[in-house]
Amino acid sequence: MILVRHGESAFNVVYGATRRDPGIEDPELTTNGEEQAHRAGRRLAELGIERLIVSPYTRALQTAERVETYLSAAIEIDPLVRERCAFSCDLGTAGSELARRWPRHRFEHVEENWWGEIEESEASVKRRSDIFRDRIAKAGNWQRIAVVTHWGFIRALTGIEAANGALVRFDPASDTQPGELVPAVET
Repeated sequence: MILVRHGESAFNVVYGATRRDPGIEDPELTTNGEEQAHRAGRRLAELGIERLIVSPYTRALQTAERVETYLSAAIEIDPLVRERCAFSCDLGTAGSELARRWPRHRFEHVEENWWGEIEESEASVKRRSDIFRDRIAKAGNWQRIAVVTHWGFIRALTGIEAANGALVRFDPASDTQPGELVPAVET
């Protein structure tokens, strides 16, 4: 499967410059983040992705909608691939509000407060990532799945600290193969 870190958000810009939490809850993508999402979509199309699983955070949903324009895959919302709740940006938007804002996606399985508690332990994120990994490994055809997710979830699953818009290839069926960054263009 390919893990995609969402494009740059307004939170990422401020936090990257100051290393301080700017208090932006569930931020949207920046213009740069939108372009990162388009680049990811073009690359995922080259890789033959057929299924797109997405975190319910606004930045992930916006990334996925841009990615989706390059694929023949519907967006599947899965709170299991959410970020580790540790900063203001990790406070999500209620499930009912997400359903109102994105009416063409299915949110009926998403709880109102799906993002959990501040501050989620790294052990809890690891447990979530292991549950997701096992489910995808058993699903079959995981080579054609992309997951739009977050820095903390990717790190828990693969050990990689991915930049915004980065793609990480990961074999959920292997206990020994680490994740690897996907080159931006096919070589």
